[in-house]
Amino acid sequence: MTLPDVKVYNIQGEQVGQIHLNEAVFGTPSRPEVISDVARALMANRRQGTASTKGRGEVSGSGAKLWRQKGTGRARMGSRRSPIWRGGGVVFGPKPRDYSCRLPKKVRQLALQSLLSDKVRAGEMLVLEELNCAEPRTKTIVQLLNALPGCDGKVLLILPKPDTNVILSGRNIRRLKMVPADNVNVLDVLDADRILVPREALGILELRLS
Repeated sequence: MTLPDVKVYNIQGEQVGQIHLNEAVFGTPSRPEVISDVARALMANRRQGTASTKGRGEVSGSGAKLWRQKGTGRARMGSRRSPIWRGGGVVFGPKPRDYSCRLPKKVRQLALQSLLSDKVRAGEMLVLEELNCAEPRTKTIVQLLNALPGCDGKVLLILPKPDTNVILSGRNIRRLKMVPADNVNVLDVLDADRILVPREALGILELRLS
């Protein structure tokens, strides 16, 4: 299957041409199982694992027997720290643990290649000729998103490098997420309805994934 050409737009949202992407990167077959594994690993790595409860040996309270074993008519009972009492220990409660999951670099690379290729085949990735803001101005980015097709939902803007003016211009737009090309991951792409990539960032992505 031949990789379709991707439309190129300028900062005004006008189509100025087309570009043929690197098929070794953006022509990767769909691998949903690999994408799922990497997405689960990334979400697991974000978990802090700091939840902690106290067992019966850790809560405060006397260990003395509450009443004698027989003759009271009540159920036999030992420690006040028993889990069946209010304020007692917790049975099988969470303890601090490490949820991190490490996957091979080639697996993470394959997942990102496959996902970006799916976006290209679905026509959900647009290339920008260039993206530069002379001054921080939110209106510039808003007008660009309104002019581009299909950018009325969640948009991922992949930057070639952190640009202060672009970041300040787009940080107040709730549907826009900006990520440098070196740091974009599977979760970023999965969460986006449209992906915007300047030509310069496209070269970085191809170099990173090839």
